[in-house]
Amino acid sequence: MTYRRWFVVGVVFAVIGALVAVFAVFYGNFSPRGFVEDRYSRAASRDIGSQAVAYTSSSRPSQVAKEITDAWKPADQYVDGSGVYLRYDDDSVVILPVAAGSLILLEGLNTAYPRYHSRVGNHWGWGRGNTVRGGGPGSGK
Repeated sequence: MTYRRWFVVGVVFAVIGALVAVFAVFYGNFSPRGFVEDRYSRAASRDIGSQAVAYTSSSRPSQVAKEITDAWKPADQYVDGSGVYLRYDDDSVVILPVAAGSLILLEGLNTAYPRYHSRVGNHWGWGRGNTVRGGGPGSGK
């Protein structure tokens, strides 16, 4: 091939790459927050102040949690009769049962941890992507 053909091939690949990047930016989910925002129905009347943004689903909390955790693995997860509590690096996703399915609350970790501490305090680790105590025997004590 001549240099001109290589140049044309390079330009074609660059254009294709740019189109894929633009598509990903406008139609992709780059966080658990984005996944919830794209997939579930907004329920502004159920927001908790300005901290927890509410969404709803007609599915059970366990099904919603499976959908979210299949797409985005949480750093920590706690499940009890009151709901499903997912902790990510900067955000929490709390899924509570309601008569018509689930209430999904997105909240920054700074306000979620104090709000749900009585439920998740001994179960959610604290820190970015891992638990406070780390790993093996005797560590973190």
